[in-house]
Amino acid sequence: MGVLIRRFLRRATTIVVVAPFVVLGYGAARARAQAMASQAPAQAVVPNCAELATALSRVSANDLRLHDWPNLARYHDANRTTTGTRVVFMGDSITDFWQQPRFGFFPGQPYADRGISGQTTPQMLLRFRADVIDLHPQVVVILGGTNDIVGATGPESNEEIEGYLASMSDLAHASGIAVVFASLTPVGAYHVASATAVPQTTQRPMERIRAVNTWMAAYAADHGDVYLDYFSALIDATGLLRADFSADDLHPTAAGYTVMAPLAEAAIARALKK
Repeated sequence: MGVLIRRFLRRATTIVVVAPFVVLGYGAARARAQAMASQAPAQAVVPNCAELATALSRVSANDLRLHDWPNLARYHDANRTTTGTRVVFMGDSITDFWQQPRFGFFPGQPYADRGISGQTTPQMLLRFRADVIDLHPQVVVILGGTNDIVGATGPESNEEIEGYLASMSDLAHASGIAVVFASLTPVGAYHVASATAVPQTTQRPMERIRAVNTWMAAYAADHGDVYLDYFSALIDATGLLRADFSADDLHPTAAGYTVMAPLAEAAIARALKK
């Protein structure tokens, strides 16, 4: 009888001791399963064709920018064959678009357009030798800064923009090239695409445009450059870019370029007399 009791007690102890481990083991396994489920990757969302095309376009553009940030390749071949250039227009899209046939970029004149859409003044400075100095013009017309304000290549202060413009002037003078500083053109808010779209007046605040233009006029006067005032000729009674001078509140229409052309010619004439 005593032997039977002792065997029963040993078995009971085993059950009592083992049972907690069984319970704990089950609880730990369940916790691990729940953790793994929560960490499982979400079902991938396959983009549609338009989204994929946009993404690939951005990747391609970023790859090009990484390999040639100032875009020296844009005019590389044209520069090798360009001769007899009297004036070079250096700038961003406002200059770049001007050479489209519909806008009539100074027909018959020995002028070279070296604008590149989307560029900022540091990019223009990096290509200044290849796209301006090496063409040996008598005058350079510099129009840049609006993309700096919108932060196209990163945030920039007005002082940084002004420094890049001043450096281009220094390089031109060192090479015997007269400088025309073209004012930043105004922007508008008449062609906003939708109620949720950001107007140009928000992206490119007019107070910053006016401030850079004020600096530019003073710098030109102090350093023997010519200040070309597009701004005053393009605004309406409210102080914004006239609605008929732009279809997107930023880039000039044919009517806008028609106003700008004689102003540029007059500024070039003044620069040639210096």
